[in-house]
Amino acid sequence: MSTQTQNLLEFRLPDIGEGVVEGELIAWLVKPGDEVAADQAMFEVMTDKATVEIPSPRKGKIVKTIGEPGQIINVGDVVVVIEMEAGAKAPITHGSHKTEAPAAAAPAIVEAPICAPVGNLPEPEEIEHAVNAFGRILATPATRKAARELGVDLARVPGTGPKGRITKEDVRRVAEGGVTTAPAPAPVAATVQVAAAATAAPAPVKAAAPAIVSHVPELEERIPLRGMRKKIAEKMAQSKQTAAHFTVVDEADVTELVKLRTDSKEAAIGHGVKLTFLPFILKAVAIALKEFPMLNASLDEATQELVLKKYYNLGVAVSADAGLIVPVVRDVDKKSLFQIAREVDEVADRARNGKSAIQELQGGTFTVSSIGNIGGLIATPVINYPEVGILAVTKIQKRPVIRNDEIVARDMLYLSLSFDHRVVDGADGVKFCNRIIQLLENPTLLLMA
Repeated sequence: MSTQTQNLLEFRLPDIGEGVVEGELIAWLVKPGDEVAADQAMFEVMTDKATVEIPSPRKGKIVKTIGEPGQIINVGDVVVVIEMEAGAKAPITHGSHKTEAPAAAAPAIVEAPICAPVGNLPEPEEIEHAVNAFGRILATPATRKAARELGVDLARVPGTGPKGRITKEDVRRVAEGGVTTAPAPAPVAATVQVAAAATAAPAPVKAAAPAIVSHVPELEERIPLRGMRKKIAEKMAQSKQTAAHFTVVDEADVTELVKLRTDSKEAAIGHGVKLTFLPFILKAVAIALKEFPMLNASLDEATQELVLKKYYNLGVAVSADAGLIVPVVRDVDKKSLFQIAREVDEVADRARNGKSAIQELQGGTFTVSSIGNIGGLIATPVINYPEVGILAVTKIQKRPVIRNDEIVARDMLYLSLSFDHRVVDGADGVKFCNRIIQLLENPTLLLMA
């Protein structure tokens, strides 16, 4: 292809999830000179939500890749330059109201579809859009993909979703020749937010930590802190620096629970379910959370409001090769033990294999960490911020205890619960723990919920 017919497209890191402003480049799946098809994965990027593959918006040839694995890239940064075929339509930048045109004779650099290409629609009146703090129109990745496929420019679509967000239905309506008049509510709040962000005083600069000087470098190995391990480090540090941790440790006599699980194993297998103790524990936690709503809350730092959540989505800590991952089982309070067992097995398996969808890692209200298969007596778990509570359970083991003035062997389980003391009072934390113990010691109560 001659330079006279070249059409270069700068692909920018798209908005890939709510609240995500940057990601770590994990791996390149293409290299300069490779031919790529539309929607072919080009690179992997890790955000604080998940690791995702980013596809090419057009068929073409990779001219340049920007960045090395381990590098942090911001939403909107140019990551790949693609040479499109002669005559291919180039996406126009977001604010423009020009229609798509065939590639120009002279070389042209155009912005990649972090926003959708413009469709062949009549010139509309100016539409005000709700935008995020970076000035980007509010729309989910799925909506952006639909806009690309239908040849619709999001700048010409009035949003009717929450807070002015553009929905798939909005895109389809415009693609079918629907009205493009802006909806009544104007995105004043978003405009103010952008202005405030632009004029805010810079954050104080933190002094860099001194480098650790080695005295025996030949006996040491240095591994770059990147990928999942880096995200875990950041999340743990954020939790300890923000939440005021306090931990309660108690024990439960789960002899009856062990018996119930043993009796239920065959029935579970008949339903294609592997029944562990974890589903019983999750069910008990969900019941207790309903009775102690402050444990199912979060603190909105920006508005200084407590957010009480009326849904019970429990995170399950999973140890994977890449590090600790917390997929979420939704609406635990509404599901049977077999349903919970099946979903725990499914989300944990995807997490271990790095196949978790972003949605599976979002929306948790409380976390349970089970380390019983590994060992340990007690733990002091770190809160999965911005949640306000986490439960760690260790191994069940027979121990001598006193019952009716006699020493007997019982199956005992230690429970360690950490809470954010800014939100949860100590008395409520202990009562919450006591309720979980009561449910685990009398497991038939779980079958009635």
